[in-house]
Amino acid sequence: MLEAKILKRLAAFALDVEFRAAAGVTVLFGASGAGKTVTLDSVSGFVRPDAGRILLDGAILFDAESKVDLPPRKRNCGYVFQNYALFPHMTLRENLMFAVDKLPRLERHRRVNEMVEKFKLGEAAARQPARLSGGERQRASIARALLASPKLLLLDEPSRGLDAPLRADLYETLRRVRRDFDTPVLLVTHDLDECFALGDEMLILREGRIVQSGTPASVVAKPATLEVARLLGLYNLLPAEIVKLDPQNDSSVLRVLDREIAGRYYPGRLKGDRVWVSVPVSSVRARPLSGKPAANEIPLTLAASGSIPGGVRLEFAGGVAAEAESAESGREWAVEFPPSALHVLSK
Repeated sequence: MLEAKILKRLAAFALDVEFRAAAGVTVLFGASGAGKTVTLDSVSGFVRPDAGRILLDGAILFDAESKVDLPPRKRNCGYVFQNYALFPHMTLRENLMFAVDKLPRLERHRRVNEMVEKFKLGEAAARQPARLSGGERQRASIARALLASPKLLLLDEPSRGLDAPLRADLYETLRRVRRDFDTPVLLVTHDLDECFALGDEMLILREGRIVQSGTPASVVAKPATLEVARLLGLYNLLPAEIVKLDPQNDSSVLRVLDREIAGRYYPGRLKGDRVWVSVPVSSVRARPLSGKPAANEIPLTLAASGSIPGGVRLEFAGGVAAEAESAESGREWAVEFPPSALHVLSK
């Protein structure tokens, strides 16, 4: 179990985070410059916080008040860097041997052979890093980090620069790590697909602060704020006014794009409140307009369309997007906003 409270003043903002990371994969998610790698470097000991406390399985790694600051080599953290950090003059096998150089010779060879087999590196073991594929370098770096039996594995954007097949191989490797090793993982990414593929817990960072946490599914289902929703990039975000609230029937009426549509009841909100509504693009339905719009449909003009995997993305006036299996003809469309998909946000 990692317990961290970190304050570090940076040029653009102050990193101020407090979190725990238990078994499984905890993902630090956010835009570039949000403070994700600085958090990782603070845990590993490569950056010294200005204040705070970091514990790993109850052992103090850093405590500003008592002036404890263990060097990286004593923190028992395995760190997989973005550039892999393999020694270029050594073969892959020699890189792995270096991680266990203090063990007896037979034990060294046994453990390295086990890792070579587990990570499917047998054919590459005699080659130097320059002659390895990106996936082989990535797997070798993870294997080397795990050879030291760390209490925590730190991964800084592990899929950066990998194409789709290598990315899939990496995800399978990390799922195997999660399954076969009792090692908590703290992973940095700005890729939402990676959060869903690997994450058990997700911490969203923005300008040095954790603005939301939870399972990836729970965070995406209910983003906490407008900024979180914008960061996730999955939603139509529309200004709205609450026209009616009915707690007994779990319903409301919202004025959106100069039309009134039905929503759920939103606890803590008042009639007349001006809010933002998020609607997942995947939940919006659209059809060429014929006759009057039905309930919760708003007539909108189609501005553009483009192909996406499995269908098309439709862009409408008013900043509304929808997905469909095919783009039918016609400029005027009826766009439906299902009540169950409407989520009211704080700014």
